[in-house]
Amino acid sequence: MTDSIMPCYGKRFSALLLGWLLSVSAGCWAADISVRNPNISAGDDGYTLAADFNINLNARLDEAIARGITLYFVVDFELSRSRWYWLDEQVISRSQTYQLSYHALTRQYRLSSGALHQSFTSLDDAQRILSRLRNWQVLDKGSLKVDQTYLAAVRMRLDLSQMPKTFQVNALANRDWNLSSDWARWNFTPVETTPFTAAGTPTLAAPGMDAK
Repeated sequence: MTDSIMPCYGKRFSALLLGWLLSVSAGCWAADISVRNPNISAGDDGYTLAADFNINLNARLDEAIARGITLYFVVDFELSRSRWYWLDEQVISRSQTYQLSYHALTRQYRLSSGALHQSFTSLDDAQRILSRLRNWQVLDKGSLKVDQTYLAAVRMRLDLSQMPKTFQVNALANRDWNLSSDWARWNFTPVETTPFTAAGTPTLAAPGMDAK
């Protein structure tokens, strides 16, 4: 009887081990974004936002880029002020879009934002620049009250709505394309300081950015 039970336990253990290995493997390939080091600084013309993002693409997204599909990454920023007598007041809400694509003729990856673009020989290099947001002017000078505490929030997400309509149907139904960070929130209190010079334009990489 013992001999007949042991193979059964052995099969169950093997099945459990295989399931665990598959779940670990799936987790390693899961796409995700996280936010690090968000910061608002005072500049000559207003307040600028900087943040770092950990961006991990899965195999499906890597393949999509290699096939010439453009991915649209959006950075959302919100600033609100709490009010004891009513709902929180939303001071401002802004978004900035970055396009990540691959051009087969030049065999280069391209990262664009508005009239700015930069080319790279590898996807890793493009992602590294995409992960560093610098010098985005999110608020004009004089728009905030000094010594008033505000709640700032920032996130990055993959925007499927900007992709071709025929492609959106399959992408929206596939979890591999569901890519967004959680909101990173922190308290921000503007103070009177000597401002530094800021261009006010969000940059993907401060040096080497080309304008069309």
